[in-house]
Amino acid sequence: MNPRCFRQWLLIGLLFTVIFSLGWTYHHQASQQSRTQESYALPARYQQLKDGIMIFCYHRILADSLPTRIAQGLSTNSQLHEFNVPASEFAAQMKYLHDHHIKVISSHEMTQLVRSHRPIRGKYVVLTFDDIDRSVSDNALPVMKKYDLPFTAFVITGNTGKYREGSQMATWQEIRQAQDIAGDRLILGLHTHDLHHLNANFQPIFTQPHYTGKFERDFARSRNELRTHTGVTATSFAYPYGGGTPAISHFLSQQDLSWVATLNSGIVTDDTDLNDTPRLVVNQESWPSIRDWLK
Repeated sequence: MNPRCFRQWLLIGLLFTVIFSLGWTYHHQASQQSRTQESYALPARYQQLKDGIMIFCYHRILADSLPTRIAQGLSTNSQLHEFNVPASEFAAQMKYLHDHHIKVISSHEMTQLVRSHRPIRGKYVVLTFDDIDRSVSDNALPVMKKYDLPFTAFVITGNTGKYREGSQMATWQEIRQAQDIAGDRLILGLHTHDLHHLNANFQPIFTQPHYTGKFERDFARSRNELRTHTGVTATSFAYPYGGGTPAISHFLSQQDLSWVATLNSGIVTDDTDLNDTPRLVVNQESWPSIRDWLK
Protein backbone atom coordinates (compact mmCIF):
# COMPACT_ATOMS: atom_id res chain seq x y z
CA MET A 1 0.00 0.00 0.00
CA ASN A 2 1.44 3.37 -0.97
CA PRO A 3 1.86 6.06 1.73
CA ARG A 4 -1.02 8.19 0.43
CA CYS A 5 -3.55 5.34 0.61
CA PHE A 6 -2.22 4.38 4.03
CA ARG A 7 -2.82 7.91 5.34
CA GLN A 8 -6.35 7.96 3.92
CA TRP A 9 -7.23 4.66 5.57
CA LEU A 10 -5.61 5.81 8.80
CA LEU A 11 -7.74 8.99 8.79
CA ILE A 12 -10.89 6.98 8.09
CA GLY A 13 -10.04 4.62 10.96
CA LEU A 14 -9.41 7.51 13.34
CA LEU A 15 -12.66 9.19 12.29
CA PHE A 16 -14.61 5.97 12.86
CA THR A 17 -12.97 5.57 16.29
CA VAL A 18 -13.90 9.14 17.29
CA ILE A 19 -17.51 8.69 16.14
CA PHE A 20 -17.80 5.35 17.96
CA SER A 21 -16.30 6.82 21.14
CA LEU A 22 -18.63 9.81 21.06
CA GLY A 23 -21.59 7.54 20.45
CA TRP A 24 -20.67 5.30 23.40
CA THR A 25 -20.12 8.32 25.65
CA TYR A 26 -23.46 9.93 24.76
CA HIS A 27 -25.26 6.60 25.08
CA HIS A 28 -23.69 6.06 28.51
CA GLN A 29 -24.69 9.58 29.61
CA ALA A 30 -28.24 9.01 28.38
CA SER A 31 -28.41 5.76 30.33
CA GLN A 32 -27.15 7.52 33.46
CA GLN A 33 -29.75 10.29 33.02
CA SER A 34 -32.47 7.70 32.47
CA ARG A 35 -31.60 5.98 35.75
CA THR A 36 -31.48 9.22 37.76
CA GLN A 37 -34.40 11.20 36.30
CA GLU A 38 -37.82 11.38 37.88
CA SER A 39 -40.05 8.49 36.90
CA TYR A 40 -42.73 9.17 34.28
CA ALA A 41 -44.79 6.10 35.22
CA LEU A 42 -48.23 6.52 36.76
CA PRO A 43 -47.71 7.06 40.53
CA ALA A 44 -48.74 4.12 42.68
CA ARG A 45 -51.47 6.07 44.50
CA TYR A 46 -53.43 6.36 41.24
CA GLN A 47 -52.99 2.82 39.97
CA GLN A 48 -55.96 1.44 41.90
CA LEU A 49 -58.43 4.10 40.73
CA LYS A 50 -61.27 2.45 38.80
CA ASP A 51 -62.68 5.69 37.39
CA GLY A 52 -61.17 8.84 35.94
CA ILE A 53 -59.63 10.56 32.94
CA MET A 54 -56.02 10.01 31.94
CA ILE A 55 -54.51 12.79 29.84
CA PHE A 56 -51.71 11.64 27.55
CA CYS A 57 -48.96 14.19 26.89
CA TYR A 58 -46.89 13.68 23.73
CA HIS A 59 -44.05 15.81 22.38
CA ARG A 60 -42.19 14.17 19.49
CA ILE A 61 -43.41 11.37 17.20
CA LEU A 62 -40.25 10.74 15.21
CA ALA A 63 -40.03 8.44 12.22
CA ASP A 64 -38.31 5.06 12.74
CA SER A 65 -35.38 5.87 10.47
CA LEU A 66 -31.63 5.31 10.44
CA PRO A 67 -30.86 9.05 10.84
CA THR A 68 -33.10 9.16 13.93
CA ARG A 69 -31.40 6.13 15.47
CA ILE A 70 -27.95 7.58 14.77
CA ALA A 71 -28.98 10.91 16.33
CA GLN A 72 -30.32 9.09 19.39
CA GLY A 73 -27.05 7.19 19.75
CA LEU A 74 -24.95 10.35 19.49
CA SER A 75 -27.03 12.73 21.59
CA THR A 76 -28.50 12.93 25.08
CA ASN A 77 -31.13 15.45 23.89
CA SER A 78 -34.29 14.66 25.86
CA GLN A 79 -36.40 15.38 22.75
CA LEU A 80 -34.87 12.27 21.17
CA HIS A 81 -35.31 10.06 24.24
CA GLU A 82 -37.83 10.55 27.07
CA PHE A 83 -39.90 13.06 25.06
CA ASN A 84 -40.08 10.99 21.89
CA VAL A 85 -42.40 8.13 20.99
CA PRO A 86 -41.33 6.40 17.74
CA ALA A 87 -43.97 6.65 15.03
CA SER A 88 -44.51 2.87 14.95
CA GLU A 89 -45.07 2.77 18.73
CA PHE A 90 -47.45 5.71 18.55
CA ALA A 91 -49.47 3.92 15.86
CA ALA A 92 -49.55 0.80 18.04
CA GLN A 93 -50.74 2.85 21.04
CA MET A 94 -53.58 4.43 19.07
CA LYS A 95 -54.53 0.99 17.73
CA TYR A 96 -54.57 -0.30 21.32
CA LEU A 97 -57.03 2.44 22.32
CA HIS A 98 -59.21 1.61 19.32
CA ASP A 99 -59.09 -2.17 19.63
CA HIS A 100 -59.82 -2.10 23.38
CA HIS A 101 -62.69 0.36 22.97
CA ILE A 102 -61.08 2.95 25.24
CA LYS A 103 -63.25 6.08 25.37
CA VAL A 104 -61.07 8.83 23.90
CA ILE A 105 -62.74 12.19 24.52
CA SER A 106 -61.86 15.78 23.70
CA SER A 107 -60.52 18.19 26.31
CA HIS A 108 -63.84 20.08 26.03
CA GLU A 109 -65.72 16.92 27.01
CA MET A 110 -63.28 16.39 29.87
CA THR A 111 -63.93 19.84 31.36
CA GLN A 112 -67.68 19.32 31.02
CA LEU A 113 -67.45 16.00 32.91
CA VAL A 114 -65.42 17.56 35.73
CA ARG A 115 -67.64 20.64 36.00
CA SER A 116 -70.84 18.59 36.07
CA HIS A 117 -70.04 17.87 39.76
CA ARG A 118 -71.14 14.28 39.24
CA PRO A 119 -68.88 11.28 39.88
CA ILE A 120 -66.96 10.20 36.77
CA ARG A 121 -67.79 6.58 35.97
CA GLY A 122 -65.45 4.54 33.81
CA LYS A 123 -62.05 5.28 32.32
CA TYR A 124 -61.40 7.92 29.66
CA VAL A 125 -58.39 9.20 27.73
CA VAL A 126 -57.60 12.70 26.43
CA LEU A 127 -54.79 13.13 23.88
CA THR A 128 -52.56 16.21 24.01
CA PHE A 129 -49.40 17.35 22.19
CA ASP A 130 -47.02 20.04 23.43
CA ASP A 131 -45.18 22.41 21.05
CA ILE A 132 -46.70 20.92 17.84
CA ASP A 133 -43.59 20.24 15.78
CA ARG A 134 -43.45 18.73 12.30
CA SER A 135 -43.41 15.18 13.62
CA VAL A 136 -46.95 15.67 14.98
CA SER A 137 -48.39 16.86 11.68
CA ASP A 138 -46.36 14.38 9.61
CA ASN A 139 -46.51 11.22 11.73
CA ALA A 140 -49.23 11.51 14.39
CA LEU A 141 -52.03 13.29 12.54
CA PRO A 142 -52.58 10.57 9.88
CA VAL A 143 -52.92 7.93 12.62
CA MET A 144 -55.42 9.98 14.62
CA LYS A 145 -57.34 10.73 11.44
CA LYS A 146 -57.50 6.98 10.73
CA TYR A 147 -59.10 6.26 14.11
CA ASP A 148 -61.10 9.53 14.24
CA LEU A 149 -59.56 10.58 17.54
CA PRO A 150 -59.91 14.06 19.08
CA PHE A 151 -56.80 15.80 20.41
CA THR A 152 -55.48 19.09 21.76
CA ALA A 153 -52.24 20.71 20.57
CA PHE A 154 -50.52 23.45 22.56
CA VAL A 155 -48.70 25.97 20.34
CA ILE A 156 -45.63 28.08 21.16
CA THR A 157 -46.92 30.92 19.01
CA GLY A 158 -43.57 32.72 18.76
CA ASN A 159 -41.69 29.59 17.68
CA THR A 160 -43.77 28.38 14.73
CA GLY A 161 -41.58 27.36 11.82
CA LYS A 162 -38.41 27.60 13.92
CA TYR A 163 -35.85 24.91 14.71
CA ARG A 164 -35.52 24.48 18.49
CA GLU A 165 -34.20 21.79 20.81
CA GLY A 166 -33.46 19.53 17.87
CA SER A 167 -37.00 19.77 16.48
CA GLN A 168 -38.58 21.62 13.56
CA MET A 169 -41.71 23.40 14.78
CA ALA A 170 -44.75 23.34 12.50
CA THR A 171 -45.41 26.53 10.54
CA TRP A 172 -48.70 28.39 10.75
CA GLN A 173 -49.56 27.05 7.32
CA GLU A 174 -48.95 23.48 8.51
CA ILE A 175 -51.06 24.11 11.62
CA ARG A 176 -53.91 25.41 9.44
CA GLN A 177 -53.55 22.33 7.22
CA ALA A 178 -53.86 20.18 10.35
CA GLN A 179 -57.05 22.09 11.20
CA ASP A 180 -58.41 21.33 7.72
CA ILE A 181 -57.57 17.63 8.04
CA ALA A 182 -58.75 17.09 11.61
CA GLY A 183 -61.67 19.54 11.64
CA ASP A 184 -63.32 19.96 15.01
CA ARG A 185 -61.34 16.96 16.32
CA LEU A 186 -58.38 19.33 16.80
CA ILE A 187 -58.43 21.87 19.63
CA LEU A 188 -55.61 24.43 19.75
CA GLY A 189 -54.27 25.74 23.06
CA LEU A 190 -51.46 28.03 24.21
CA HIS A 191 -47.92 27.18 25.33
CA THR A 192 -46.66 30.81 25.72
CA HIS A 193 -45.49 33.06 22.90
CA ASP A 194 -41.77 33.30 23.58
CA LEU A 195 -41.15 32.10 27.15
CA HIS A 196 -40.51 28.42 26.52
CA HIS A 197 -36.83 28.39 27.48
CA LEU A 198 -34.52 28.06 30.47
CA ASN A 199 -32.24 30.58 32.12
CA ALA A 200 -28.54 30.10 32.83
CA ASN A 201 -29.41 28.02 35.91
CA PHE A 202 -31.62 25.68 33.85
CA GLN A 203 -34.82 27.08 35.40
CA PRO A 204 -37.92 28.02 33.35
CA ILE A 205 -37.38 31.69 32.58
CA PHE A 206 -40.96 32.74 33.37
CA THR A 207 -40.82 31.34 36.94
CA GLN A 208 -38.47 34.12 38.08
CA PRO A 209 -40.33 36.59 40.38
CA HIS A 210 -39.72 39.63 38.16
CA TYR A 211 -41.17 37.83 35.10
CA THR A 212 -44.81 37.81 36.22
CA GLY A 213 -45.67 41.00 34.34
CA LYS A 214 -43.79 39.80 31.28
CA PHE A 215 -45.66 36.50 31.45
CA GLU A 216 -49.00 38.35 31.46
CA ARG A 217 -48.00 40.35 28.37
CA ASP A 218 -46.65 37.21 26.68
CA PHE A 219 -49.94 35.40 27.39
CA ALA A 220 -51.95 38.20 25.77
CA ARG A 221 -49.72 38.16 22.72
CA SER A 222 -49.88 34.38 22.36
CA ARG A 223 -53.67 34.50 22.45
CA ASN A 224 -53.76 37.25 19.82
CA GLU A 225 -51.26 35.42 17.58
CA LEU A 226 -53.26 32.19 17.70
CA ARG A 227 -56.48 34.03 16.91
CA THR A 228 -54.86 35.95 14.05
CA HIS A 229 -53.31 32.91 12.36
CA THR A 230 -55.96 30.25 13.00
CA GLY A 231 -59.18 32.03 13.98
CA VAL A 232 -59.15 30.17 17.31
CA THR A 233 -59.65 31.86 20.68
CA ALA A 234 -57.78 29.54 23.01
CA THR A 235 -59.49 28.27 26.15
CA SER A 236 -56.59 26.13 27.40
CA PHE A 237 -52.97 26.66 28.37
CA ALA A 238 -50.09 24.26 29.03
CA TYR A 239 -47.17 25.27 31.25
CA PRO A 240 -43.75 24.93 29.59
CA TYR A 241 -41.73 22.48 31.70
CA GLY A 242 -44.83 21.47 33.60
CA GLY A 243 -45.66 24.18 36.14
CA GLY A 244 -45.57 27.82 37.20
CA THR A 245 -45.50 30.12 40.20
CA PRO A 246 -48.44 30.89 42.53
CA ALA A 247 -48.65 34.38 41.00
CA ILE A 248 -48.85 32.99 37.46
CA SER A 249 -51.33 30.32 38.54
CA HIS A 250 -53.53 33.06 40.04
CA PHE A 251 -53.26 35.13 36.85
CA LEU A 252 -54.28 32.18 34.67
CA SER A 253 -57.23 31.41 36.95
CA GLN A 254 -58.55 34.91 36.20
CA GLN A 255 -58.46 34.37 32.43
CA ASP A 256 -61.24 32.86 30.35
CA LEU A 257 -59.66 29.40 30.31
CA SER A 258 -61.39 26.04 30.63
CA TRP A 259 -58.29 24.31 31.97
CA VAL A 260 -54.56 24.68 32.57
CA ALA A 261 -52.33 21.67 31.84
CA THR A 262 -49.35 20.68 33.99
CA LEU A 263 -46.93 17.76 33.88
CA ASN A 264 -47.92 16.56 37.34
CA SER A 265 -48.54 12.85 36.87
CA GLY A 266 -52.01 11.72 37.90
CA ILE A 267 -55.60 10.99 36.96
CA VAL A 268 -58.36 13.57 36.49
CA THR A 269 -61.39 12.96 38.74
CA ASP A 270 -64.57 14.89 39.52
CA ASP A 271 -62.76 16.89 42.22
CA THR A 272 -59.70 17.84 40.12
CA ASP A 273 -58.72 21.52 40.07
CA LEU A 274 -58.76 22.28 36.34
CA ASN A 275 -56.31 25.14 36.91
CA ASP A 276 -53.79 22.46 37.89
CA THR A 277 -54.69 19.56 35.62
CA PRO A 278 -52.41 16.48 35.73
CA ARG A 279 -51.12 14.71 32.63
CA LEU A 280 -48.93 11.68 31.90
CA VAL A 281 -45.86 12.09 29.68
CA VAL A 282 -46.06 9.14 27.31
CA ASN A 283 -42.82 7.31 26.58
CA GLN A 284 -41.36 3.82 26.81
CA GLU A 285 -41.12 4.10 30.60
CA SER A 286 -44.66 5.28 31.26
CA TRP A 287 -46.61 3.30 28.65
CA PRO A 288 -46.69 -0.04 30.58
CA SER A 289 -48.25 1.68 33.62
CA ILE A 290 -50.69 3.50 31.32
CA ARG A 291 -51.71 0.26 29.61
CA ASP A 292 -52.12 -1.49 32.95
CA TRP A 293 -54.42 1.24 34.28
CA LEU A 294 -56.55 1.17 31.13
CA LYS A 295 -57.09 -2.58 31.50
